[in-house]
Amino acid sequence: MSTVAQSPEQQSPETTIYTNATVFTGDAAQATRESVAVRGDRILAAGDLVSVRSVAGSGAREVDLDGALVTPGVIEGHAHMLMLGEALSKVQLRDAGTLEEVQRRLAERRAADPSATVLTGTSWMFDLFAEGEQPTAAVIDAVVADVPVLLDANDLHSVWANTAALEAMGITRETPNPVGGEIVRDANGDATGFLVETAAVQYAWGYLESVSTDADRDRYLAAAFAAYLETGVTGATEMSFGHAEVATYRRLLERDGRLPFPVNAHWLLTATGDLDSDLAQIAEVVAARDALAADFGDEWLRIVGVKFILDGVIDACTASMRDPFVNGALPRPIWERSFALPMAVAADAAGLQLALHAIGDEASAIALDMVEEVIRVNGASASRRPRVEHLEYVADDTIARMAALGVTASMQPVHCDPAVLDNWMAVLGSPRDTAGFPWDKMRDAGVPIALGTDAPTAPHFAPDNLFIALTGRSALDTSRAAYEPSRVFTPAQALSAFTYGAAYASCVEDSVGRLASGYRANLVVWGAHALTDSPAALLGSRSVLTLVDGEVAFEG
Repeated sequence: MSTVAQSPEQQSPETTIYTNATVFTGDAAQATRESVAVRGDRILAAGDLVSVRSVAGSGAREVDLDGALVTPGVIEGHAHMLMLGEALSKVQLRDAGTLEEVQRRLAERRAADPSATVLTGTSWMFDLFAEGEQPTAAVIDAVVADVPVLLDANDLHSVWANTAALEAMGITRETPNPVGGEIVRDANGDATGFLVETAAVQYAWGYLESVSTDADRDRYLAAAFAAYLETGVTGATEMSFGHAEVATYRRLLERDGRLPFPVNAHWLLTATGDLDSDLAQIAEVVAARDALAADFGDEWLRIVGVKFILDGVIDACTASMRDPFVNGALPRPIWERSFALPMAVAADAAGLQLALHAIGDEASAIALDMVEEVIRVNGASASRRPRVEHLEYVADDTIARMAALGVTASMQPVHCDPAVLDNWMAVLGSPRDTAGFPWDKMRDAGVPIALGTDAPTAPHFAPDNLFIALTGRSALDTSRAAYEPSRVFTPAQALSAFTYGAAYASCVEDSVGRLASGYRANLVVWGAHALTDSPAALLGSRSVLTLVDGEVAFEG
């Protein structure tokens, strides 16, 4: 990448033309351009070099990109910012193939940091356990018993804890299961060390939040922003917002007056089993939204909606399905319709967007029932942008309903990396095991699509995520065969879903997600050329240059 100045007396630092590039504007139907100009914090123009120079006028600085691909900055379609930042420092277990390997890594971390008062790990896989077996505290106690150990499952819907952690969390035989969750117990009624769904959130995450400091949370958030910028992300859709997040973002905004990139947040709701208590959460979200807007505006941080976790996950057999799992399990949804529907109506009436976690086909049907109830009670609205998250196994009739209702499919290619699908396919059984992640059916039906990673439930790297979207192959184990490759995206389709699609889903498509005149100058120069290179070139690559509002936020 080289810079050419036109003349010292005419040079202006306010306008930069990026030349000799393949410029993808964010619109899959639009031809690529050869240059793009940035003036201050805005895109000035994108087009052929002669035209862009004419618009830019004399004195513009020119940067030769040597043929690189330029796109709007990636907008992470589904993120957990503080959790990602925290996960980056945890013991990494995604590639630990045996229980012995898990134990070895935990023992090594404990030996390396003997003064630590808690040990955390992340991304263990259900494949570690033989059929019918589950995590137990005893396995961890064998190597680390003196401090609490809490290990997040790869999908972040379960926690594996040792005995010291169970004691620290105050879990006894009398501790009740929360709504939508389970403290797994043995035949004697004692907790085994396996916390499922809302039990993991309430007890394990609640405990970790209680022992974390503001300095810890500030460090986690900074780490997440830095990690994303390196991979070309210039915006994020936060999906687990709450009081701790509000306080952490406030400190950053008070210090800097801005964020490293804009964030659109959804407040995570909790199913209490009592409608009045559920509804009280909506007023709480509105108060937090309005206070943030009053203090900081909405340029960098907006609470745009609420998130309902309607069901669990397929790997743990906690997703809400129309038909049983192979083991006979047929779990109920976390939010029953009798609570979900009135809550959706109340949230929508308060101007809050619905983000609906639904992995199983019954859960996604409930999600569409919620949208229809909102329309029935509150009326139609062109500005309403309901979205369903994940949609790992979804029925054809639900896809048709999504298209008719204009509901966005927020999906994550990294969740169908073939290296993490063995248990997923086994618990679903044939023929459902080959019918997951129906990107092609969504596209064919005309359903809007936003792509993301759901980090830290999966790796946050945008190029690797794009590789899976283009090939159906594994970014973790390239020897694996592709999972149903007929579903995959073209490069233009995927790039659009990573940029404009994610902006549309958050109702900010008029300011980000495209390289067009007047848009915020958020763009990325990719290290690999997704439109012309082999997709394999994307693996392990990163951004060459990331701009946020025209300023260099990362340069590789």
